[in-house]
Amino acid sequence: MIKAIFFCAFDIKQGPKVLHQVPADSIVPSSTSTQIPLFHFPSLSTYIIPRPEFCSRLITFCTPTHRILSYPVCLPSPSYPRNAYTFSIALVLDVSTPFASYATVTLKLASLLRTLEEQSRFLSRDTSAPNSGKIYALCEILLEDLNNYCESMIPIDDSNTLNIKLFPIYPPPPPLCPYHVPLSTVRLDSLTDPNWDLTMLRVLPHIDGINSVKQISLLADADYKLVRKAIEHLLYYGCLLLLDIFSFSAIYAPTAELASFVEDMEMQAECTRYVALPVEGHAEGSKRHVIDGSQLVELYLSLKQGQNVKAFYIEHAEKMEKIDVRRFITFGVIKGFLYRVHKYAIATSQTSRRKRDPKTRVKKKKASSIAVETGTDEVGSDLAELERFLDGTHCFDEICTELMINEQELMVRLKAIGDVQIICR
Repeated sequence: MIKAIFFCAFDIKQGPKVLHQVPADSIVPSSTSTQIPLFHFPSLSTYIIPRPEFCSRLITFCTPTHRILSYPVCLPSPSYPRNAYTFSIALVLDVSTPFASYATVTLKLASLLRTLEEQSRFLSRDTSAPNSGKIYALCEILLEDLNNYCESMIPIDDSNTLNIKLFPIYPPPPPLCPYHVPLSTVRLDSLTDPNWDLTMLRVLPHIDGINSVKQISLLADADYKLVRKAIEHLLYYGCLLLLDIFSFSAIYAPTAELASFVEDMEMQAECTRYVALPVEGHAEGSKRHVIDGSQLVELYLSLKQGQNVKAFYIEHAEKMEKIDVRRFITFGVIKGFLYRVHKYAIATSQTSRRKRDPKTRVKKKKASSIAVETGTDEVGSDLAELERFLDGTHCFDEICTELMINEQELMVRLKAIGDVQIICR
């Protein structure tokens, strides 16, 4: 929220001087005012109206309680006293307020005022009393509109109109990998427009919380880099969440956050609506089974390390018959009280020595020549491609996605390579 907007210029007799301020007396109080200013202007005036070398650039500085954003402009011309006219438009914010979007507003304001001054001497010929006239009205409307509506459109004259909008600045999206599964948090269909990017329009139908980024690029028949950029765009604006690939061989375990789910009845009711399967004989989604919240708590507490989803489902088959197991796991991951235990493959030192041994390389060359004749060369190349993932930094999801195989086939290839250890963490 903007605390104040003020316009100041360099006076040839008084130096830096505040001509207009909104609210009144917020920067330089009048002699009859009892209001305490937001900061002491005389001690900071050299930063707001600096030397010409520091003009035409954004200047931001802080007091213990406030942040000032200023963009001083110096216009050299023989028609001005001292051959130059220096002015600055400045915004005052709370020191804790994120200021990136307000910096853009300051730049645009300074650019517009500079253009108006160059065109018609809009600023230097203004003879209005302090806190009156067009410049004061501009600051007053701007403060009210940006604080209340985050945008403003102010007609200046017949040829110029100020259009400003405060765009929220979001944190950068998390790193996106081919094996991540995007899940929409909003109804993407209601946001789409025929004029959207073509890749985005082809990607949206395949975002269902099941397909990974790599699978989406294949289903959409689009370049992976373009698909990744489109999904990152949706992530930036909070339209998506990232999950891992769901499979019955995956392992999930509860976190300490599960205690909040145990105590929160509203979250349990939300979980029931999300995971309950529809009743047979009714239209899809029209009526769903009723599930007790305590039953869900008991099931989540039963998840543990060393037990995959398949074993968990078999053990609790009766209690899970009315529950969508994929949604059951997904809900826990989204709320943060379940985490995925990933599997990593690490080649032993003996395997590494075999790869570096020149004799082994000669044997591999002979084996490859024989494989070409017997038609097994493709298997050897697959194993060679797999070896680069056996350093303990690539999870099974990543390996399976890159090689386009399932976990069962991956295990067969790992056994064919030799002594490989699998670590769950």
